[in-house]
Amino acid sequence: MSADDAKPIAERRSESGIPLQPSYTSADLPPEEPPPGDFPYTRGVYADMYRGRHWTMRQYAGFATAAESNQRYRKLLEAGQTGLSVAFDLVTQMGYDSDDAVAEGEVGKVGVAIDSLADMEVLLGGIPLDRVSTSMTINAPAAGLMLLYQLTAEKQGVPSDRLTGTIQNDILKEYAARGTYIFPPGPSMRLITDTFAYCAEEMPRWNTISISGYHISEAGATPMQELAFTLADGIAYVDAAIAAGLKIDDFAPRLSFFFNCKMDFFEEIAKFRAARKMWATLMRDRYGARDPRSMMLRFHTQTAGSSLTSLQPHNNVVRTTVEALAAVLGGTQSLHTNGFDEALALPTEFAATLALRTQQVIAYETGVTASADPLAGSYLLERLTAEIEAGAWKLIGEIDEMGGAVEAIESGWMKRQIADSAYRFQQAIESGERVVVGVNKFTAGTEEDVEIQRVLPLHEQAQREAVARVRAERDAAAVARDLDALEAAARGPDNVLHPMKQALRDYATLGEVFGRLRRVWGVYRPAAEI
Repeated sequence: MSADDAKPIAERRSESGIPLQPSYTSADLPPEEPPPGDFPYTRGVYADMYRGRHWTMRQYAGFATAAESNQRYRKLLEAGQTGLSVAFDLVTQMGYDSDDAVAEGEVGKVGVAIDSLADMEVLLGGIPLDRVSTSMTINAPAAGLMLLYQLTAEKQGVPSDRLTGTIQNDILKEYAARGTYIFPPGPSMRLITDTFAYCAEEMPRWNTISISGYHISEAGATPMQELAFTLADGIAYVDAAIAAGLKIDDFAPRLSFFFNCKMDFFEEIAKFRAARKMWATLMRDRYGARDPRSMMLRFHTQTAGSSLTSLQPHNNVVRTTVEALAAVLGGTQSLHTNGFDEALALPTEFAATLALRTQQVIAYETGVTASADPLAGSYLLERLTAEIEAGAWKLIGEIDEMGGAVEAIESGWMKRQIADSAYRFQQAIESGERVVVGVNKFTAGTEEDVEIQRVLPLHEQAQREAVARVRAERDAAAVARDLDALEAAARGPDNVLHPMKQALRDYATLGEVFGRLRRVWGVYRPAAEI
């Protein structure tokens, strides 16, 4: 035996800091979980999982104007995509119009610009909304975008009770990890619970929130932190809905989740399994839910944008494939695979189609969909699932002691936890402890030539002109009355979505609607900015 052979094996840890043994045995197995489809759903929310149907293949897309994005959606649907996922530009995400002074240079850059019902009608033109499920990544003004979708469906003759889809509508993670908030937490939570109540009556098949760990993870949280902080946010939303007078089984079946899937393959699969078990337990034991649908954690997954590299970007095809496979083995209900060029710009049509083909190859060629939870019983995976669950419960206990997720966010505690993890992760890359192929190892002397998607100034000008046409052609007096009614509802106890819908039906712009709400509720300023 050489001196090198005699050296002890270096300790390895998962991204969440869980020590990894060189091997595992049956002695490491926790108690066996019930089969897929049975409480607490660790092994999957459906008994047959993908044998019944594949996950929804939902490529996140949107750029420039509604017309440009509509073309991309229709091409993706023709290529076999089974659901839409709409990306909005930063101006829309912040509740402003494209011709607002703050919008200059940002219109259409990171998603599609939507200013009014006229834009939504173009965005969804030729798309059968009674047959296509749509996810919209929108938070602070989510209620407004959902209403525009409903109004567009009405114009197509599609009844609201047939609409299926999701709005992200998760404002708490915006305060902790992303920053596209408008109002303070109190009125933001009211807007969310108003949406819960509205959809229970008007859009019963619509998922009213997608409680998002994705952006928490992208900001630097470990998988264990992502799980704990996401479920803690979910607890806060449930508490707010109950405080508003809603009954748990009336709204909980329409709650959904959105997780990241990064490169720590087995830990990510274990995270998804632990998430289902923990949420089922919370719903039954803390809230007394009786409807099994209230206890089923259903989730969308996106492969990790933070794992993509601008150096050797074609390596990202491999990274996305590995992450997508982990999401499928973890039992996701919906999946977006990133384009290999997204570290450089919005994905080109070629990159978006290749990302969709990645999902299709996994679904139809690999055989991994034949059995539910195919890695169940793996000594490593079962132990990781148990350890992630235990660690996440511990973090949730700390948050409960602070008074809940809102208090943990407002105190800055959650943001500090995420920032510390991001710092440690970056240190590991810079020291070489964590290898990123093409970045700190196996580097190349030349850069790869990659075509990128560009949003041109003419797109912004076209959008500004479109807003002006809407204002010139609508009934201005009706819009003024509608906005007054919205403001009155916001100042009182009434559900604001009903007057908001009327204003949007009469072609009030998104900026006008949320400008009125700003007048009543104010805007949020983090403590450090005050």
